[in-house]
Amino acid sequence: MGDIRIGISGWRYAPWRKVFYPAGLAQRLELQYASSVFPTIEINGSFYSLQRPASYADWYASTPPGFVFSLKGPRYITHILRLRDIGPPLANFFASGLFELREKLGPILWQFPPSLRFDPERFGAFLAALPRDGDQALELARRHEPRMEGRNSLRALGARPLRHAVEIRNDSFLVPEFPALLRRHGVALVVADTAGKWPYEEDVTADFMYLRLHGDEELYASGYSDQALERWRARIAAWAAGTEPDDARRIGGRARRRPAAGRDIYCYFDNDVKVRAPFDARTLALKLGLPVTPLPLAIPGLENRPRRAPSSPQAIASPSSPPPD
Repeated sequence: MGDIRIGISGWRYAPWRKVFYPAGLAQRLELQYASSVFPTIEINGSFYSLQRPASYADWYASTPPGFVFSLKGPRYITHILRLRDIGPPLANFFASGLFELREKLGPILWQFPPSLRFDPERFGAFLAALPRDGDQALELARRHEPRMEGRNSLRALGARPLRHAVEIRNDSFLVPEFPALLRRHGVALVVADTAGKWPYEEDVTADFMYLRLHGDEELYASGYSDQALERWRARIAAWAAGTEPDDARRIGGRARRRPAAGRDIYCYFDNDVKVRAPFDARTLALKLGLPVTPLPLAIPGLENRPRRAPSSPQAIASPSSPPPD
């Protein structure tokens, strides 16, 4: 079996306070709290702007050993430049501080806008430009633009592999040439559940799977029923074991001939609007038999403050009704 990590996309959401986060928890402790509940979290801020080395260093220090961050690539590259002339911006991104995550740096997610169509030549050039290990990433980062001087980090990661995943939102990618291209570069296709709004495919194109669950009925808002989570449990178990679900939906239209030894799984819940993400993530982890930390946690600075009465893990994972928007 591969390593299965079930987590959340982002952690700083005002509606989560007093619902997932205990009343009285300081905002500066929210990452510490969330990372004590989940073994992985997706960083979204890097999508909107380049973060600073000090931020990455703080995130590293705020999380426990063995924790893994995934990291969203900049929209400047994917949405504004649309994969054209990306050399300097790509170098700036890798120089911006993500090396400060050290061994906690997991997959890098590249999300493409709905208006971006599949161009094999342009997309192939982008995949070829992505560094595959820490040494390649450092070499790329050293080519950053002068404006990055004084706000960059070139900490060596060594030859440890780097993983990349892509999330598509245009039907033009639904051609066999696309997953074949991903396989050649060892890049994962994101299995994205978007309430039917954007493409949903399950092609296995790398040695790991990357899932983003945005809501199956209402984008970013709806929670997952017990039946829906059971479906995801079965699919994740199959992928982690190196096989595939019998009814897997593939662009290529056929399954792998031989099972793999096992695949790592990164699954992030992004149905955060009604505070369903953290609870759905915990329920799915329970279904998979993964270790689940009871809530609420004891966080330094909270010992003398009022706290909710402890609840059973099942009760916490399945609130009777979502909080208001």
